[in-house]
Amino acid sequence: MSSRSPEIPAPAPETLRARLERARAATADAGADALLIAPGSDLRYLLGEAGGSFERLTTLVVPAEGTPALVVPKLEAPGYASVPTGELGVEVVTWVDGEDPYRMVADRLGKPGRVAVSDGLIALHVLAFRAALGSAEQTLAGPVIRELRMRKDAAEIDALRRAGAAIDRVHARIAEWLRPGRTEAEVGADIAAAIVEEGHLHADFVIVGSGPNGASPHHDVSGRVIERGDVVVVDIGGPIPEGYNSDSTRTYAVGEPRDADVAETYAVLQRAQQAAVEAVRPGVTAQSVDAAAREIIANAGYGEFFIHRTGHGIGLDVHEEPYIVAGNDLALEPGMAFSVEPGIYQPGRWGARIEDIVVVTADGVEALNQRPHELVVLDS
Repeated sequence: MSSRSPEIPAPAPETLRARLERARAATADAGADALLIAPGSDLRYLLGEAGGSFERLTTLVVPAEGTPALVVPKLEAPGYASVPTGELGVEVVTWVDGEDPYRMVADRLGKPGRVAVSDGLIALHVLAFRAALGSAEQTLAGPVIRELRMRKDAAEIDALRRAGAAIDRVHARIAEWLRPGRTEAEVGADIAAAIVEEGHLHADFVIVGSGPNGASPHHDVSGRVIERGDVVVVDIGGPIPEGYNSDSTRTYAVGEPRDADVAETYAVLQRAQQAAVEAVRPGVTAQSVDAAAREIIANAGYGEFFIHRTGHGIGLDVHEEPYIVAGNDLALEPGMAFSVEPGIYQPGRWGARIEDIVVVTADGVEALNQRPHELVVLDS
């Protein structure tokens, strides 16, 4: 496990203390006796350090009552040296090979009736906890922790703004790389380098879907050579130093599109994306935002070609709650951040998507991406 790089800022101790207290209260409200938080984004949210998950158990124990404890192998404890555990009121409990960390956790909890474990805790640890905790019911911690993480505070929103501006700067440079005769992979490599140049820690994903590959929403890149007349979907993002992510899609044409229906179809998509963004405000449901985009696309005759949800939450993870999808009756609240990204995908021909990250404000919505939404036709 690598320790935190000095250039990566952590939240202030008072912020982390407040998050831990809210986690404790949410645990009690959910009827659980404790949260068991594995390394990853939930741990980073609560302690400011994500850590790493290996065959040796590391877990943050957040009891509904009592003192939180970070249970960590002694050999990996130095990786958490930057965490102000004393100021946070978190006890550090180390263990060495030959000891049973699952029993150590169980002994701390006494005889719990219900324990909520991280959604991403690997089966190796889940099954060991099942044996150590006896008759205790194990539930997912996701529904508990998401209630905290869905509502971003001012510092988190500011980080997302900076992430959005950084990825906008990359989209502004696409003409440097996207041209006929180059492969998707070559263009993608240049974009990945620019993502770092423009302020990200690394490129988390780079999709360059040219021509028929653009009809596959999660295409990635390939050895296909980009041709004049191609429509190209470019979906890119990654984390900035604070750990918060960007994610933005724009659609480009390499010269005038070869397909006669591109302009008309893309205009429908642009109206749908705008309508969905304008539908965002406190009190409306997540599914109503999805419906705002889907209705326009369906009424234009392209409903069968819009094959995914309209959006996903974003923060320390690229995909997190809330999900903007049919059936989600969650009422939106200020501080919720998510993508709005309808798409139209015509198999074997071409596809298009427009994606912005937005934040629910006290009286409406703020878009965090500012690049034009029109189809960008590049000189070929």
